[in-house]
This record gives sequence, C-alpha cells and structure tokens, in this order.
Amino acid sequence: MNCPVNLKKSDKIEIAHGGGGKMSENLIKEIFIKNFSNNILDIQHDGAVLELYSRRIAYSTDSFVVNPLFFKGGDIGDLAINGTVNDLTACGAEPLFISVGFIIEEGFEIENLKKIAVSMAKAAAKAGVSIVTGDTKVVENGKGDGLYINTSGIGVMKEHIFINSERIKAGDDIIITGPIASHGMCILSERNNLGFEADIKSDTASLNKMIDKVMENIDIHMMRDPTRGGVASSLNEIAEKSNIEICLEDELIPINKDVNSLCELLGFEPLCVANEGVMILFVSPEDSEKTLSLLKCFEEGKNSCKIGTVIKKNVAPIVYSKTIYGSKRVIEMITGEQLPRIC
Repeated sequence: MNCPVNLKKSDKIEIAHGGGGKMSENLIKEIFIKNFSNNILDIQHDGAVLELYSRRIAYSTDSFVVNPLFFKGGDIGDLAINGTVNDLTACGAEPLFISVGFIIEEGFEIENLKKIAVSMAKAAAKAGVSIVTGDTKVVENGKGDGLYINTSGIGVMKEHIFINSERIKAGDDIIITGPIASHGMCILSERNNLGFEADIKSDTASLNKMIDKVMENIDIHMMRDPTRGGVASSLNEIAEKSNIEICLEDELIPINKDVNSLCELLGFEPLCVANEGVMILFVSPEDSEKTLSLLKCFEEGKNSCKIGTVIKKNVAPIVYSKTIYGSKRVIEMITGEQLPRIC
C-alpha cells in the first residue's frame, strides 16, 4: 500500500499543509524558502548549522499542537523537549540549551500545566539540556485548544562531524534505530477512543546520547528524524535533495506487531506514520555492522536494523521497496493529511 495522494490545489491553508508531506513541502518551497532563501536555510536540514565566532553551532525550532495533550508513553511536554533535542542531534550537534514558549487557553487547569512542566523538566534532565528562557501567553477561552508549546534549541557541533545529504554515497546502508509508526498510531487510537486492546505507546524519547556514541566511532553521512510524514517523507526529501535511488526491503522494516495490526485495520501505510523516537542513518556498508552494535547498547536502539540501501547517485530521485514476493512498490511522500495534530 502506498501513501495516499491528494492532488487537489487550494488557495487557502488546509490541515494537510501541516502534515509533513507533499503539501507541506510545496508550502515551504513556494512561500517560505522563496521569500527567506539563503545558503543556510536552503540546506533544509532538521536545524540550521551556523558559523559563529569560528565555532559551529546548530539551531532548531519547533511547535507542538498534539491532541490529546496526555497519551500513553508521554505528553506534550516531554514530546516538545525530545523533539527539539532530536532535531539538533540529527544535525550532528550536542544539544545544550532550549527555550520554551507556552500559549495557554483561558480556563486550562493549572494542575495539568504543572504536570506538563514536571514532564519537561524530567525530559530535559535525561537529555542533559537546560531550559534557559521562555515566554507565556494566554488567549481567550475557545481560541487555544488548551495548550500549544514552541521550543527552540541550541547545540554545539563537534569539529569532525559533518552531516549533510551531499555526503551520501551509492552503496550506503540505511539504518533505522527502532520500530516505526508507534507515535502516530498511539495518538490516533487515544484521540478517537478506538478501544484497541493492545497497549500501543508513543516512542517519544531523546536520542542524543545514543547517537553521540555512534558519532564518536562512525562517520555518519546523513541523519534524519522522521516525524511528520514518517519514514516515507523523510527518505523522499533526502532522495530529492541528493538525487539518489533508495531501495528498502519490506521484510526488514521494524514495526510493533500491534501497531502493524492497527495500521492494517485502518488502512494506514506504516512508512507514512509519524515517529518521535527513531532516527534514520546513512552509513558506509563497512560501518553498518558496527553502527548496529553501538545502537543496540541503548534501550532506544535495541531494535535497530538496516532497512535499505542507496542504489545509485546522480539519478532521478526515487524511493521504492522490495516486497516479500520479490516485486517493487514505489514509496511516495504523502500529499494529503493522514493524521493532524500528532506533534
């Protein structure tokens, strides 16, 4: 099953414009990159890598509008911290500092705000980052849906680390650090009260310490945090940026049995579903086994595995997967919105 495609054009913002797929990509290119274009922004990584007084730093920002605010495995608070930490990590940085902006709806329960603040503090401590500045705004009842959070993060780049899609080579192995689609299907299940008997939890987690261990020992060519739009959107974005042909293998792609069952029941392509605790890595084939060995030393990476290969470079970009029957299916970036408000 390929990701759903919606070719409808609109002159107004739709929910699908925030879904991390083709409509999001078009919005970013046609409005934001066209108007804000510069040599840093145009790299289109998970964050910006900046030269500052002879040092390289990474800077990233994100906003969180997840519904529900509390879900199995986490809440909007630790999701916000983990998401920003992982964006900086995907750049090859050591995350250090985070800012937090709260937009709170009038009438929101203070006790719930306390729980979220505690969750954020625990997540920051676990990741080894400090929340150093912030802002609070309150909007009228009925105009804020409870709580929105914006975070920005700063990290320091190590001298020998260069994560960039241009470094991808033909023959590179593609590794994923854990099972896919858990976060998106958790949110869908809880939001719609599906009553699914299985205990599906979000995979939200900070991956910086695990990835830092890998970077100390392995030359990672490229990384991506496959959140909105899932693995499908991330790999298509990378393929388009690098002009590469990517071949995945269906039987290698890790997914929790219950998550997969829910995807099949509802007609979702797991590769298009959001993740919040996995990373995609591109490494040389001779480094693949050692990379997996290092990842498996961590709880977040115990189910890491190779899922595909870069077949060719300097070709028309394409992502496809070999099925268990030996045929190939094209993996497309989603155009419409499978599931809004997942992060």
